[in-house]
Amino acid sequence: MENFSEYLSLTAAQQCILQHTATLGVEPVKLEKSLGRVLAESISSNRDHPPYDVSAMDGYALRAADLHSIPATLDVIEDIKAGAMPTKMISTGQCARIMTGAPIPQGADAVIRVEDTQLQSDGAVQVNQSAKPGADIRLRGENLRNGAVVFNEGIEITPGGLGILAMLKCAEILVHRRPHVAILSSGDELEGLHDPFDPNKIPDANSYTLMAQVQALGIEPTLLGIARDEAQELSQYLKRGLEFDVLLVSGGTSVGIYDFVRPVLQALGVQMHFWRVAIRPGHPLAFGTTSSSSVFCLPGNPVSGMVCFEQFVAPALRRMMGNPRIYRRTITAQLAHPIQHRPGRAEFVRVTLSRNDAARNAMSDDPACIAHATGSQGSGVLLSMAHADGLLFVPSDSHGLAAGSQARVQLLDGTSFQAHSGIEEAM
Repeated sequence: MENFSEYLSLTAAQQCILQHTATLGVEPVKLEKSLGRVLAESISSNRDHPPYDVSAMDGYALRAADLHSIPATLDVIEDIKAGAMPTKMISTGQCARIMTGAPIPQGADAVIRVEDTQLQSDGAVQVNQSAKPGADIRLRGENLRNGAVVFNEGIEITPGGLGILAMLKCAEILVHRRPHVAILSSGDELEGLHDPFDPNKIPDANSYTLMAQVQALGIEPTLLGIARDEAQELSQYLKRGLEFDVLLVSGGTSVGIYDFVRPVLQALGVQMHFWRVAIRPGHPLAFGTTSSSSVFCLPGNPVSGMVCFEQFVAPALRRMMGNPRIYRRTITAQLAHPIQHRPGRAEFVRVTLSRNDAARNAMSDDPACIAHATGSQGSGVLLSMAHADGLLFVPSDSHGLAAGSQARVQLLDGTSFQAHSGIEEAM
């Protein structure tokens, strides 16, 4: 029987890692390369946008008071296109043909869409719809106010945010540096991607699943290859890996007589902070640091390694990049079937998510999604992760979850993060 009191809880392990994780320095980047980066400076507007009241529609700028009786016929005294300035003032019984984005002429206080009008043979226009003052007018400074703070430091740049930075002519911006990450697999049993086919070997998938998970965070890692189960060769690989901000080592961290990773790291001066976490899959996780790098020793089973990456590595990498939202977003889902669980370790069940149409149709408080396990949940069954929309969290003290019960699910869509984990365990 395993003694889980010797294991760190999920939350305690996460907190230990974050206590030893600092935001990295800053660097300038060109706007075109800034998507997904985190601002290291506040950005203020250098202009009003729009710079004056403009039309929100193609139509006619007019006085709303002239539309007290519908239909109303108005004289068209001017055409105003986007980029041009009005030259005439709108008086009683007059209007100006105006394009979207063009400045509102003096005297006008509303815009009528062209669809609600009919041009007359004499050049006048018949307006078939009334309007209130301000209708279809975008006010000066509606989008940006000169001198106002637009983005605070710590904001991740999204496509919309990048567009705002372009409006402000920020050709170069200051962002937090991305960590340099190295990935190393270990084990005599592994077969490299470009090695000759050997039916007695195990293909090294871990280097590439970890590579993809790192890339999903906007980081391009370095693959160091495969280190064999021999202390001297492993030491050379690990020594190179410690030149990076973060080293991810897959395999070789358990209790086997050929699991050399942890003792070799310690011999290289790495301070190991913990080994083993009370989660399933993925308990043989180790974490250590030097003065300039962090080392994550991940389990060799592919699902275990991926789950550990999501719970421990991704939050640390996002913290290094200055992002306050470091944990995958969680939602509540309804279980489609029961889940058996033996108390002792928190468990992450790979699930697909589908719409809960019954809850939607009944307008009930039930979750909007239903969770289905992705088949076999063995830690070596990589297909269970390949098909997963999320990781369903089963607390360590649970005796199982019934069909129809609710559970938290950590989404794996690659884009949504939040400030708190949403699946905390007692320390």
